[in-house]
Amino acid sequence: MILIFGGTTEGRKAAATLDVAGQPFYYSTRSDAQQVEMVNGRRLTGAMEVAAMVSFCREHDVRLLVDAAHPFAEELHRNLLYVAHHVGVPVIRFDRIYPPHTDDITWCSDYDDAMRQLTAQGVRRLLALTGVQTIGRLRPYWEHGECWWRILDRSVSKALAQKNGFPEDHLVYYEHDDTAALIRRLRPEAILTKESGLSGGFSEKVSAAREAGVRVFVVERPPYPPVTSDRFDARIEHVNGPHGLRRMVERYVPGFYPLRTGLTTGAIATAAVKAATLALLGEEADEVALALPDGETVTVPIDSVRICPDAPQPYAEATATKDFSDDPDVTRGCHITARVAILNLNSKNHFNYQFSIINFLQGEGVGLVTLPGLGIPVGEPAINPVPRQMMTAEVRALTDADMDITISVEGGRELAERTFNSRVGVVDGISIIGTSGIVSPLSNDAFIRSIGRELQVARAMSCTAVGLASGKRGETALLEREPGLRVVHYGNFIGESLRQAHELGFSRAVVGIMIGKAVKLAEGHLDTHSHKVLMNKDFLAGVARSVGVADADAVLQPVTMARELWALLPPAFFDRLRDLCMQHCRTVFPTGTLEINILEQ
Repeated sequence: MILIFGGTTEGRKAAATLDVAGQPFYYSTRSDAQQVEMVNGRRLTGAMEVAAMVSFCREHDVRLLVDAAHPFAEELHRNLLYVAHHVGVPVIRFDRIYPPHTDDITWCSDYDDAMRQLTAQGVRRLLALTGVQTIGRLRPYWEHGECWWRILDRSVSKALAQKNGFPEDHLVYYEHDDTAALIRRLRPEAILTKESGLSGGFSEKVSAAREAGVRVFVVERPPYPPVTSDRFDARIEHVNGPHGLRRMVERYVPGFYPLRTGLTTGAIATAAVKAATLALLGEEADEVALALPDGETVTVPIDSVRICPDAPQPYAEATATKDFSDDPDVTRGCHITARVAILNLNSKNHFNYQFSIINFLQGEGVGLVTLPGLGIPVGEPAINPVPRQMMTAEVRALTDADMDITISVEGGRELAERTFNSRVGVVDGISIIGTSGIVSPLSNDAFIRSIGRELQVARAMSCTAVGLASGKRGETALLEREPGLRVVHYGNFIGESLRQAHELGFSRAVVGIMIGKAVKLAEGHLDTHSHKVLMNKDFLAGVARSVGVADADAVLQPVTMARELWALLPPAFFDRLRDLCMQHCRTVFPTGTLEINILEQ
């Protein structure tokens, strides 16, 4: 069993992440104010004393604690580490994503330091955005100045403000004005807020103050683990997003999710690039943290690092393994190596990266782009745009040196023969891909992306018409009818293929579909995988009766394979089947010329 302590945005994300596993878990909050939709989660409401936490964990066989509480909930953080120590379970700290510190903000170590700095800088008109719980802690300051406090518009918050003696006419409420409007209306000299992270609205508050020319004072988040927790022997893992949480659950509670997630080749290559860059800068790492495109960070183990400082161009190589998810990806377990060579150390400003150069070079096993339409110049290595952006961001966070980055994949040439690379003009190896950094197990996302890449290449080659076939036989049949037609394989994803073709602006789509898939499509199934959809004889009998086949049930009774229909039913049946296919395809390809060709198997 897994127990989440939430009440925050992170708590809600944690619950949603666990809920998709279809397994029961517990979600605990101090109050019932937060609305959380869960199918498998069991809600616990009310503060729990430490002894009650320990008893609950033992009674319900809790194997993992998820601390998704507010960053300033220091007492709860300490209590959870105590519980983890005594029960013998790990703690996953689900933290927030925090913007970097900047010099235009006055950073305060705690509330006492905030009062000292506000007083020292002569701030008398203050808008406090630190919450009703901090009114009492800052009383020595606001008693001698003009302060407004933003709190929740609810009776319990108002009662607490009144109990602390704060003037009611200087209370403002979240529901009435946003931060920018409050600043315009109240015209404070400064705002005081907490380092609450992106999900706590920190950036919006700071931006509103900056735009108004108002000074910003921020109380820094307390350290985690809490400073008094060193006497607890608890295993602590840190994540700041749902992908990291799921990967930790997969590690510590095997079987909670029926299938494992993984990382894309782009993410693994980025980890290798970062490790090699660190090595050149004098730091050898056996694992690295990297930022995914959505800002979440994940940790990736590094297999090996090798430094060659005496080469004409000093370089380092690092290798990481494409981790094993349950996605049927040909690259599972392959070794990806990054060689990073420093060309020169620039004397440019550390934050002025646009003038620095990063060259991406083709290593063994990585393909070369030979056709337009992939978002990569022809002649460049097949390292897709998002992985390039990820690698650039990680390198530029460490150095502004000009450098060459060479990516290699062990056995990449052989692996490429099992992909669609040759069809989109990528030769000699695989592509380094990934738009999110995460591979969802058995998600079919990779196949759908490959369809999109083929369609993009066709458009880049000025094709206005595209043929769509489930496989090689369908392609051959379409080309016999229309030589020169650019044909893309849709596998089972005819609906997704047509949708992408429409979005890319093809004015004509020619669909070749085998009878087995046609009978499923005619019933409305735009994904025709046999694991999801079976041939429906009742539906087929209805279609047959609609075109005058009186004894349709008897005719179809012995049918076991769709191809047998050709010998049993009249041409009108197949015309009607084609019309039904057309109707459903029009929902995703609504304009332009659409042709449906039902092919014999």
